[in-house]
Amino acid sequence: MPDSHGSFVWYELTTTDTAAAKIFYASVFGWDSEITSISDGSYSLFTIAKVAACGLTELPEHARNCGTLPHWIGYVEVDDVDAAAERTHQLSGAVHAPPTDVPNVSRFSIIADPQSATLALIKGLKPRQDPSVDLDKPGHVGWHELLATDWAKAFAFYSQLFDWQKSDYHIGSMGHYQQFSVKGETIGGMFTKPATLPVPFWLYYFNIANIEAAAKCVEAGGGRILYGPTAVPSGDIIVHCTDPQGAVFGLLDRHSRRAVGYFESKTGAPSASRRRWSW
Repeated sequence: MPDSHGSFVWYELTTTDTAAAKIFYASVFGWDSEITSISDGSYSLFTIAKVAACGLTELPEHARNCGTLPHWIGYVEVDDVDAAAERTHQLSGAVHAPPTDVPNVSRFSIIADPQSATLALIKGLKPRQDPSVDLDKPGHVGWHELLATDWAKAFAFYSQLFDWQKSDYHIGSMGHYQQFSVKGETIGGMFTKPATLPVPFWLYYFNIANIEAAAKCVEAGGGRILYGPTAVPSGDIIVHCTDPQGAVFGLLDRHSRRAVGYFESKTGAPSASRRRWSW
């Protein structure tokens, strides 16, 4: 059986207006959508060429009342959800949703690291045939980035929970940008966030062929550009933005398989940026 422990395998948008989200993301990424048969039918799929890319669900009323905002969340596959949730507690993280079964689909749990950035744990009932991480698929997530309160402490947590390993790093005016890998594949990076950002969070970059056009679609659809378009040392272009309901996500125009992240390399020139983070 393929070993997928520690790999991101799913992404989900929880929002206050699913109908509006379908229209917005269709304009930016060309996604289609369909309602699933899970539970009461309130769960939808964003699809690309009839292949599921990520999920879409309504933000519950009780969560809204607690101040939870629309957001994207990534699901990391683990060998045992219950054991990983318990390990999260041991490592001073929090379990926001205890291990729960989705009938005939999976077992999952929602957790937060010790700095409050949230993720989901998942174990599918059917084993994945290919555990490799494909970062190139158009319209799919191509990079995972943690904006932490303290990246070094955050990495210590995730390395113990998911067996992630350090790979390359960059150093620039904003500090140390540490990339991480799973099963030998570099899939993301983490750094200590600017003080102007209110909370730590995970940012997911979606692959896009024409980032300038996609950024215009974001603004035309009622979203906001927070940062970029920006050239990074690899030659890739990134944009940080929000959808009309406020969920933050990234765009990635990948011209090479080298890592992304808006830091200068130790030998590279500073990136050019049109906009900086603005909340």
